[in-house]
Amino acid sequence: MVRFAVIGTNKITDKFIAAAERCKEFELVAVYSRTKERAVEYAGKHNIPLAYNDLDDLAACNEVDAVYVASPNNLHAEHTIKMLNSKKHVLCEKTIASNSRELADMLQAANYNSVILLEAMRPVFDPGFKAIEYGISKLGTIRRITFQYCQYSSRYDNFKKGIIENAFNPVFSNGALMDIGVYCIHPLVKLFGMPQKIWANAIILNNGVDGAGTIMVKYEGMQGELIYSKITNSILPSQIQGEKGCMIIKEIHDPKEITIIYNDGNKEDIPIDKCDNNMYYEVEEMIRLIKTKSDARKHNQYSLMQLSIMDAVRKQLGITFPADCRWIND
Repeated sequence: MVRFAVIGTNKITDKFIAAAERCKEFELVAVYSRTKERAVEYAGKHNIPLAYNDLDDLAACNEVDAVYVASPNNLHAEHTIKMLNSKKHVLCEKTIASNSRELADMLQAANYNSVILLEAMRPVFDPGFKAIEYGISKLGTIRRITFQYCQYSSRYDNFKKGIIENAFNPVFSNGALMDIGVYCIHPLVKLFGMPQKIWANAIILNNGVDGAGTIMVKYEGMQGELIYSKITNSILPSQIQGEKGCMIIKEIHDPKEITIIYNDGNKEDIPIDKCDNNMYYEVEEMIRLIKTKSDARKHNQYSLMQLSIMDAVRKQLGITFPADCRWIND
């Protein structure tokens, strides 16, 4: 068994636990929250034996092998490095770090301590993404990709009332790019690698974070657009266009329906057999890496590319976070 702790007691942690409990080698043994009361309450909710409100105590706990980090983005590096330096494996929620400098420090700590660090980028581990990879070979030369994820956030209603929650707060290294756009960027680099050129535009809200944006990318012989938003909805699917046909992907962040429409008008549905909560697959991969004593470099390379793009986009847009002004190892 791999004994896990969770840092964070929000809805995404609830979803993680529901998915992870389906994994045969998963055991949940500890929870951390900022207050003892909340930690104890959450432990009771999920029948977790150990409850902490001190990160040093959690790091020192010999009954924990791995930690799922679901704290705000700006705390990912600090919390992750502390756990890695205590010889604990870490599955860190997206976006894994505020910037690529933080991620470099995190990976250095993982390497020094011979433990696993993995970004919880759920769609790229599930069977839907494997179906996309399979279907691409049927499209011929790829000429254009359009990945989009636009989901109106209920927190935007509060934002318009002057109530700034985490999702729209630059202090927490957040905004549409970090929360939603990442689901377009990571699949892009996993499928096609690092683009040659990047152009970005966005709707910047009155506190300096982005509410929606578009990223244009150029590859040799191929172009792409990434469209993301937390202030509007979209009903349009994502697409990969090749010279032989077009792949329609209903949801790039959780691909369940994929259809190829060939140039002659014929259609082919690519079958996908997957569970409803696709966080299951990231946990399974994390446990596999730990049990087989493998490393996560083949996955981490895409997180590095992803953050390199996000750094470049934020520089073009003039979006800065407090985390950009510090070095984790200082």
